[in-house]
Amino acid sequence: MGHWFYRNIVEPGKLPMLLALASFIITFLATRTITRLIRAGRGPFKNVTPGGMHIHHVVPGVILTVIGGFGAVGSALHGPAAAACAIIFGIGAGLVLDEFALILHLDDVYWTEQGRQSVEVVVLAAALALLVLSGFAPLGVNQMTPDERQDRVSLIATLVINFLLVLVVLFKGKPRMALISVLVPFVALFGAVRLARPGSPWARRFYRKRPKARARARLRSFRHDRRWDRPRRRFQDLIGGAPDRLPARKR
Repeated sequence: MGHWFYRNIVEPGKLPMLLALASFIITFLATRTITRLIRAGRGPFKNVTPGGMHIHHVVPGVILTVIGGFGAVGSALHGPAAAACAIIFGIGAGLVLDEFALILHLDDVYWTEQGRQSVEVVVLAAALALLVLSGFAPLGVNQMTPDERQDRVSLIATLVINFLLVLVVLFKGKPRMALISVLVPFVALFGAVRLARPGSPWARRFYRKRPKARARARLRSFRHDRRWDRPRRRFQDLIGGAPDRLPARKR
């Protein structure tokens, strides 16, 4: 196990990435645990409100991210400095992305339906980091042979084709799949040949005079959302906490 860890993590210089990912996940889980305890009124934890102003944890998160990021740029891939900067960056990124929805909406939507976007972004960021640790490189460069990498025509063609496939997936209204496609080109090919989401730029442009394609896209989107929406929401509630329920409207 130690030999495998050294050969696949330490020697290629992936230890800082591993430490950043681990601290990122631990920070997010710890932060969500604390905020859920505060929400339930349990434990010694309280909101930080100096002078009556609520300080969100995205503030120290931004500071730590800047410190860790600049420190990582100025340090080597190996050594204690790189490890320390990676941990600081991971902690800061965990605090920032935990309140991603607040930054996006410029409002305190932490415990609302919009707050689920923070959980989605954290899960997606962790998945992308795991793919990088597993050896995936952007736009499929890692899948090329050394001879193909030396051939500039093959290298540029591979990058351009994979990038265009990612753009197609994005225009088809599948942003999460597009991000994963940057590291896994097969996902881009799969998403590019599938029907676009209703309301996406691709559907508005190419399905405008194709009623059958529009109907198939709406039906497939409905079936997909009905199948996966409930499990996704349960997973989000498990790791992030369920949002507040809106009071029923009086008739």
